[in-house]
Amino acid sequence: MFMRFLFLLLLVSGSAFASLIGQQGVPAQYMQTTEDATIWAQVGNHVVNVGNIRAGQIVAVTPIAAEYYEFRFGFGTGFIDKGHLEAVRGKQRIEDSLGDLKKPLSNQNLITWKDTPVYNAPDSGSALFGTLSANLRYPILSKLKDRLNQSWYQIRIGNRLAWISSLDAQEDNGIPVLTYHHILRDEENTRFRHTSTTTSVRAFSNQMTWLRDQGYTTLTMAQLEGYIRNKMNLPAKAVVITFDDGLKSVSRYAWPILKQYGFHATAFIISSRIKRHPQKWDPKSLQFMSVSELEEIQDVFDIQSHTHFLHRVDRYKHPILLSRSYHVILFDFKRSRRALSQFNPHVLYLSYPFGGYNGKAIKAANDAGFHMAVTTVKGKVKPGDNPFLLKRLYILRTDSLETMSRLISNQPQG
Repeated sequence: MFMRFLFLLLLVSGSAFASLIGQQGVPAQYMQTTEDATIWAQVGNHVVNVGNIRAGQIVAVTPIAAEYYEFRFGFGTGFIDKGHLEAVRGKQRIEDSLGDLKKPLSNQNLITWKDTPVYNAPDSGSALFGTLSANLRYPILSKLKDRLNQSWYQIRIGNRLAWISSLDAQEDNGIPVLTYHHILRDEENTRFRHTSTTTSVRAFSNQMTWLRDQGYTTLTMAQLEGYIRNKMNLPAKAVVITFDDGLKSVSRYAWPILKQYGFHATAFIISSRIKRHPQKWDPKSLQFMSVSELEEIQDVFDIQSHTHFLHRVDRYKHPILLSRSYHVILFDFKRSRRALSQFNPHVLYLSYPFGGYNGKAIKAANDAGFHMAVTTVKGKVKPGDNPFLLKRLYILRTDSLETMSRLISNQPQG
């Protein structure tokens, strides 16, 4: 029965999911596990096995009219079968393990790359609370060092404070947001071979194959927003794929590859350059997607803004946005959102033209109704980052897969 419920959860998402699991105002109660109990939670778009809680552990759960209980798991809700729990016997001492439950989060996560032991105290000799599964991001409350100078991460599961050794998990160094523009076959690329913003179909296909084979999940910008605002559980192996400008080569070459692997991506579109009808393919010119092409790729691509008329440079080759007034920028941003609303009623994310921004552009982006904006500054996105100054990474046509692995793996960026 419980597995049938989980299958149902996999079929629902967004507000439907929230309404299904939401039981606002129902007080939590402490219960004790009678045996090792598997726990589940929504991570990204899926409900997955996120670990287990050992027999005899006390957790706070929310009783609801179902065959499972809900409990607090990271930034979301976990699920545990009612058959694994019973009322707490006698006067169990649980206060020592509860601590300050209102303590703010630290904008820091840990990452699990294997099934990871969770302890009742910052001591590997203490009793096990349970385990966290591989491929999770989980919020850290604080860190400390033990008498052997070993670092420990304090976390919270089901209103219980618990500990994970830094020998068993890593600190989260952020989610990579990959930047692409133009994509061509090697034999037809006679004009753009030496531009860093053009990649080859072969290189892009190899990169996407590598992401698939390594088990990466591709995120939407909305999920990235949930991550930086500490509102969503996401897998450890996660990446955001973005394409700037809205070039025809995206629908011709990138879209089929991404679709083949079931990947999601974001297309930042210069709304004034959308064509009324598809153009005949010409690899020697920069062609832009048409209305019908943009409609067709939406099973893979989320359509977002790359401005309306501001994707230009001045005579000094500087982004023209930098010399425009706040009111001109605001007008352009709003116009772009309106123009793109025919494809997406939720145009909430912006890519600055040529990565150029200043205080006026940041204020205009916020005032125009955008939730986040991406730059071309190199780096990864972390919780608590300024949502209007998000960093990205370039993977070039000439980069090896080893270089790609080094760039997007969970290592600190230099």
